[in-house]
Amino acid sequence: MRIALVSPYDFAYPGGVTVHVSQLKAQLQRMGHKVSILAPCSKPDDFIGEPALIPIGRPYPLPMGGSVARIALSLTLAAKVKSALREGEFEVVHLHEPLVPALPITVLRFSQSINVGTFHAFHGTSRLYRYTRRILRRWFRKLHGKIAVSRPAMEFISKYFPGFYNVIPNGINLEMFSPQVIPIPELRDGKFNILFVGRMEKRKGLKYLLGAYARIKWYYPNIRLIIVSPQKLNRECEQMISERDIRDVLMFQNIPYQLIPRYYRSADVFCSPAIGKESFGIVLLEAMAAGTPVIATQIPGHASIITHEQEGLLVPPQSEEAIAAALMRVLEEKGLREGLAEAGQAAAMDYGWESIAEKVEGYYRRLLSERPPVVSAFSP
Repeated sequence: MRIALVSPYDFAYPGGVTVHVSQLKAQLQRMGHKVSILAPCSKPDDFIGEPALIPIGRPYPLPMGGSVARIALSLTLAAKVKSALREGEFEVVHLHEPLVPALPITVLRFSQSINVGTFHAFHGTSRLYRYTRRILRRWFRKLHGKIAVSRPAMEFISKYFPGFYNVIPNGINLEMFSPQVIPIPELRDGKFNILFVGRMEKRKGLKYLLGAYARIKWYYPNIRLIIVSPQKLNRECEQMISERDIRDVLMFQNIPYQLIPRYYRSADVFCSPAIGKESFGIVLLEAMAAGTPVIATQIPGHASIITHEQEGLLVPPQSEEAIAAALMRVLEEKGLREGLAEAGQAAAMDYGWESIAEKVEGYYRRLLSERPPVVSAFSP
């Protein structure tokens, strides 16, 4: 099968959708398919070793859904898109966040293949969709198949674009995120490590974890907070650390994705204090697969993966007190830590990319059987 995976986001910048597309590509290739990735890329020279990438468009940062999306906004994408579609003769064009401007919409405009859209986001409400859905319906109708990565993501997009959505979750590289990964020796020095992995965005809730950590540090001097992020600490968090004189906070910036599993394996507990707008929570699965117990906020994207007291502990969002209480439980109860780690790892096995890619491939085949592509009818 000839497949194009389309992402609106900068391929050179780490993010959940970018990782999803890369991992899906790798697994589909292992299954014998010919796969190309169409995405904007700010550093195309760094990806010469990735023959699947067809860089299209220059990305620009744009605030979106409580985050900053690096997307291609150029109105001159058409020529490159038409050339890529013509040369690729794709049977399936799989667009991730298909209604995000401008690359996916441009691809939908010219694609005559089977078009599949995967919706990743969960924002609660969306001004973009609310004010533009009448315009976007034209391109939404060109999707022959629709996937949502979770029930919250499906409920979110259905408010603006009703229809049938096949729920197929994000996948996890079980070989990469494994309990067999070697920890970082310098971090296994006898201290109890609390880990945060994520961007410096308000919706990730790091300030609430910092506040909780500050509350219990006095009683547990042997604990340490490890922060792994592509960005440096934001001003609010730096100010909290300074004003509260919070000690033993280690910051690791721009760590290659391939090394992230070593930080999970070096942690005694992983905490995701996100306050909302999370459709899934891939970092939870990464920690669970690595055998690290998890504390997370009780928001829809997290609750779709974790059952409280089973695969992890769920706490109310935006609550230093609740996070601190959960951290103390995990610190003091070895049996709880071990039970959460064991149940979390078992649950993560259901999200291996091999099985997730098989579900995606099966959906492709079903859509192809219902309506063969018309790639030969492409008109430049």
